[in-house]
Amino acid sequence: MELLDILQDPQLVAQFQRSCGLSLQPKDEVNGVASGHSSAKTLQAGREKTAGVKGVPHENGHKPYINGTCINGAHRQGPVRKYVVRNYLLYYLFRFAAALGQEIFYITFLPFTLWNIDSFIARRLIIVWCIVMYIGQASKDLLKWPRPSCPPVVKLETRVEAEYGMPSTHAIAATSISFTFLLAAMDRYQFPFVLGLVAAVFLSTLVSLSRLYTGMHTVLDVICGVLIALLFIAVTSPIWDSMDHLLLTNPICPVCAVVAGFLLSYNYPKLDHYSTTRADTTVILGVGAGTCVGIWITNLIGLTYVPSGVFPLGIPLITYPMLLKQLLRFVLGVTLLVITRYIMKTLSLKALGLWYKVSTQDVLVRQRLEIEVPYKFVTYTSMGVVATSLVPWIDYLLQL
Repeated sequence: MELLDILQDPQLVAQFQRSCGLSLQPKDEVNGVASGHSSAKTLQAGREKTAGVKGVPHENGHKPYINGTCINGAHRQGPVRKYVVRNYLLYYLFRFAAALGQEIFYITFLPFTLWNIDSFIARRLIIVWCIVMYIGQASKDLLKWPRPSCPPVVKLETRVEAEYGMPSTHAIAATSISFTFLLAAMDRYQFPFVLGLVAAVFLSTLVSLSRLYTGMHTVLDVICGVLIALLFIAVTSPIWDSMDHLLLTNPICPVCAVVAGFLLSYNYPKLDHYSTTRADTTVILGVGAGTCVGIWITNLIGLTYVPSGVFPLGIPLITYPMLLKQLLRFVLGVTLLVITRYIMKTLSLKALGLWYKVSTQDVLVRQRLEIEVPYKFVTYTSMGVVATSLVPWIDYLLQL
């Protein structure tokens, strides 16, 4: 228990931040700039800016969001928080690594793998990612362990500040994607396994450490996130092939995926305040459900990618025509996803607004369970179907 208390101690996170050149602005600084140090930065209402010589001095740290305290679904905003960056290389490295666990990465990397690398690997990535992320997201709101407090920790993000912390879903996502990719590819393509292992360890470690650097998780949160992902992969990897065959050929699987995904989203653990975890979880489950539907359709029309040759295959040389085709496939696919997202979000919100006789332009209305879950689930399920069936079909017609 003493070890667990140490790993949960926010002082341990603050020590790591200070060792990386990130610290709260001392109280005795004048005009927002520390003597002999880099300029202090100010973070308020999700906007980041540099506080110059005219910066208004504020107290060290800030009043954090307290889980469970909201006003009409909106978080109370604390005072301005200032922090000092002494190592900008690590600052931008860890900010970039933290972005690898956000939506923009998922809607680019996973489709790129599907369209340009190997749909076999992409299917495993998406399914494993969806399941472990649901486990992680639901665990947060069941355990209700708070994030590290500020002070002593510097918090660089505000969107998820009102969410609970245990476990780190960034660590779960990075670990599951890295090692699932490695295991799915090692019997399919020829490459140095040690090199792939080093890459998987490096990526998962970098993203995990970024959650400490940004002050969003304790060391225990991150360790548990990594262990959850590794344990899930170890337990389920022996049945990946049989599950993949089932998803491709059994017509019941798409129906079960959609029904189960919606029910899990709608019955997500309830909190006494609004949190983005339910919305994020609905997005993830919607993508998973849409993927199950799309890959079944793609296999039904005979477009499932099956490379010729004896496994493991050699990795083909990268040529300019290949890069051009990949770029065209990616641009076409992302364009269709953006269009699909806009259309389905607009239509589903309009339909729900008419059904419940409310204005879905109101942010608080869109946060209601009966509005948020259906519109997000429909939108991202549609995007999953488009990404895994419509885009490959159009690529086939255009001979891309």
